[in-house]
Amino acid sequence: MLYNKNVLNVLLLISSLFGYLEWGQTNSEFIFQAEADIIIKIFTETSSIVHPLILIPLAGQILLIISLFQKEPSKLLTIIAISSIGILLLFMLLVGILAANFKIIISTLPFLILSFFTIRQHYRK
Repeated sequence: MLYNKNVLNVLLLISSLFGYLEWGQTNSEFIFQAEADIIIKIFTETSSIVHPLILIPLAGQILLIISLFQKEPSKLLTIIAISSIGILLLFMLLVGILAANFKIIISTLPFLILSFFTIRQHYRK
């Protein structure tokens, strides 16, 4: 059971990085590309990254990384991390549905499906 929780947390972390963003006619980016830009801007333009849709999911990913170093991943830590990242990915799913953009919709599904299985695994008796 410990093995499954760790594997699920790693898969959650990886799947959260592959959300696809698309805006305008020619702009698109995966979340991992946007996060690389954010990490660079932390040191140069700190005020430009202070936004809840940037900081909350990033904090969730940090919590998932912390949970990987625990002997048994904390249920509370994992649920908070899923909720934090889920805010962004559910918003992206909504945008994808409203814009009928299947690339965005499909990019959010792995994280959302893994979130369901992870929560189910943590609440099994």
